Amino acid sequence: MPSIIGETVFGEPSKGLGLVFLCGALLLAGQQAYYVIVEEATPFYAGLFVIAGMALSGIAESLPTPRRRAAGALRLTAIAVLASLLVIGFVTPELLSA
Repeated sequence: MPSIIGETVFGEPSKGLGLVFLCGALLLAGQQAYYVIVEEATPFYAGLFVIAGMALSGIAESLPTPRRRAAGALRLTAIAVLASLLVIGFVTPELLSA
């Protein structure tokens, strides 16, 4: 019996979900760029972590079915990026505030 983690991480990519993640990352990046360029604000660093995590997840879900290992590696990297955001938030929250 295969493990649930193995099936989830190295399972078949979902094209529709990948498109949602990539569009979300693009919208968040556009919003971040607007505030930095037009409003001359400092970048919100937590948002950059979320953008990177969503983009990695979107790329992983957009890969063809035979590339399951690459998709799994990208999914694990996305989880690591988002988990590091949580760790930074708990250890040094002043780094995440704008």
